[in-house]
Amino acid sequence: MLKDNKEPLNRLETVATGAILNHLSPQHASTQALCSKTMFQQIKSKFFNEMLDDPHMSADACRNIERWLYDRNLEELKFLNQQAKEFFLYHGITFTVYGDEEGTERTIPYDLIPRVIAKKQWDKISAGCAQRVRALNYFLDDIYNSQDILKSGIVPELQVLSHEAFQPHMLNFKLKGKIYSQISGIDLIRDNSGEFYVLEDNLRTPSGVSYMLESRKISKQLMPDLCAQTNLHEIEQYPQLLRQILEENALVDKPCVVVLTPGRFNSAFYEHAFLAREMDIPLVTGQDLFVENDHVYVKTIRGKQRVDVIYRRIDDAFIDPLCFRPDSCLGVAGLMSVYLKQNVVIANAPGTGVADDKSIYPYVDKMISYYLNETPILKNVPTYQCRDAQDLDFVLENMSQLVVKEAQGSGGYGMLIGPQASAKEVAEFRQKVQAKPHLYIAQPTLDLSVAPTLTQTGIAERHIDLRPFVLSSPEQTVIVPGGLTRVAMKEGSLVVNSSQGGGIKDTWVVETLNG
Repeated sequence: MLKDNKEPLNRLETVATGAILNHLSPQHASTQALCSKTMFQQIKSKFFNEMLDDPHMSADACRNIERWLYDRNLEELKFLNQQAKEFFLYHGITFTVYGDEEGTERTIPYDLIPRVIAKKQWDKISAGCAQRVRALNYFLDDIYNSQDILKSGIVPELQVLSHEAFQPHMLNFKLKGKIYSQISGIDLIRDNSGEFYVLEDNLRTPSGVSYMLESRKISKQLMPDLCAQTNLHEIEQYPQLLRQILEENALVDKPCVVVLTPGRFNSAFYEHAFLAREMDIPLVTGQDLFVENDHVYVKTIRGKQRVDVIYRRIDDAFIDPLCFRPDSCLGVAGLMSVYLKQNVVIANAPGTGVADDKSIYPYVDKMISYYLNETPILKNVPTYQCRDAQDLDFVLENMSQLVVKEAQGSGGYGMLIGPQASAKEVAEFRQKVQAKPHLYIAQPTLDLSVAPTLTQTGIAERHIDLRPFVLSSPEQTVIVPGGLTRVAMKEGSLVVNSSQGGGIKDTWVVETLNG
């Protein structure tokens, strides 16, 4: 529920009804009415509003944004959003929707009204994400070596050892600094109390950082004065920090680092090329690499060059046809042999997927206590494991009130949002869960926080989430002050994934009078 804070409500009401409505010409009367209705609903909203309700956000924190909006009418704002779309298209910033009959390449929807986070709140987010990734890296080192947490019964042994992402090749193999996940993405949501929760961990090949960086570029192009006036923490250093982290994980001095991509038809190929360019390192496919004398080499115009670190953006199953899928044309034959002889580093390490499965997620709080002897800074969303008979009975009985997900699912696919589903959809999903309960988990339907977002009819609230990116090496854990804010562009939708119609916002971490 919104807090009883009339001053911030009045400020945002001025933006929506004053800036958008008063600047519209008479021929937009119908649009004015729609905007007014939308704003009234926003004021009465039951959701936590990021711009209005954060106790860490002082009254001055959003004033520059509001003033900037006040000086522009709806058509001007929509024109700026169109310019952002053209920027994405011109620079090839697209994503792929597999199976889309209308075409696979799309530009991701962008909303120019930034999501603002107070530095004091960000410090908690950053510390909580770093704590979580440290514990998950210890967990991975443990399960592939001594397996103490399994022997103690804290995490079920069978659930880990029979997991499809568990890699027996990694058993008794020690990694430098016990770092398995050099690049991690932690998905966070905020409920109507303003509390941040971890929704899921992404430790395999987390994507989206290019959108975070390009959103900031667009903000500075479309709103240069506003960005300059705001005490905004910068994120442009991320590519060089990423390169530094990859080099710190290397086993040699002055390593050669490459980005391994499946190729230009991959949904995240733009990001692969973007990061390689920004880090000033080669972008390669499996055909560019080869194994010789227990080392990996890249073909160059000057001949072969030894590769020391591979930032791979392909799944475990495809990285080496001699070790995993024999039909893979994406990987490098013999790569795992070189890796296990410690003559190359693969980031993220094979086998990390067992730690970011949604059925392992409920145990992360226990991992933090077990490995770090600390209290979790960020909370988990309460989770029901359908593999457990008691939890399964509850989920089947209450499916229409829950969010049910595939433990291995991603991209908003393979899930049911019970309160928004029809009786037929619930019944069909219930059959899937009953057939293979171990593949599913369920969570309560949370009231995701909202942020002011530009729509075709004016400023309205839309649900958002947040993905900070955590970089890990034996020397340091680094998180740039900002992340990928995804926004559900459809009214009432809780699904923020781009493949399901979601868009992105720039994430501004700002210093405020309140901290």
